[in-house]
Amino acid sequence: MEVILLENIIGLGQLGSTAKVKVGYARNFLLPFEKAIQATKANLVEFETRRKELERKANEKLALAQDRAKALSEIELTLTAKASEEGKLFGSIGVRDLADSISSAAKVKITKREIQMPDGPIRNIGEYDIPLQLHADLKSMIKVYVKAED
Repeated sequence: MEVILLENIIGLGQLGSTAKVKVGYARNFLLPFEKAIQATKANLVEFETRRKELERKANEKLALAQDRAKALSEIELTLTAKASEEGKLFGSIGVRDLADSISSAAKVKITKREIQMPDGPIRNIGEYDIPLQLHADLKSMIKVYVKAED
C-alpha cells in the first residue's frame, strides 16, 4: 500500500514523502493515528492544501521536544535496588521503571516508547547512558546510576 506521510517517521520518511508499506502497518498504525493517508490523487491534492499547517505543527512538536531535551539534559538519575554482593540486581530495571523515575525527577512526561534500551533491562549496578528518542529528528541521553540498597 502506498501512503503519504503526514509527519516524519523514523526509518520511513519525511513529511510529505510517499512510502510503500505493508497493508497491516498502514491499517493498524499509520492511518488510525493520522501519521499518514492513503496515496490517491484526491488525497495528494488535499495534502498539498494542508502542507503549511502540517509543517507548522511538526515544527511545534520539534520545539516541544527540544524543550524536553533541555530539561532532561540537566538530570542525572540515581536508582537504588536490591542487589547481591557481586552487583547483580534481584530483578531488573526496565523501561517502565525508567519512564516513571525520569518523569518524576525531571517533571517532564516521558513514555516507555521514547526510551531506547539496546541491551535490554538493567540487571547490574553501575552507570548507564540511556538514549531517549524524543522526536523523529531528536535524540537525547540521560545518565542513570544504579546503586545497591543498604
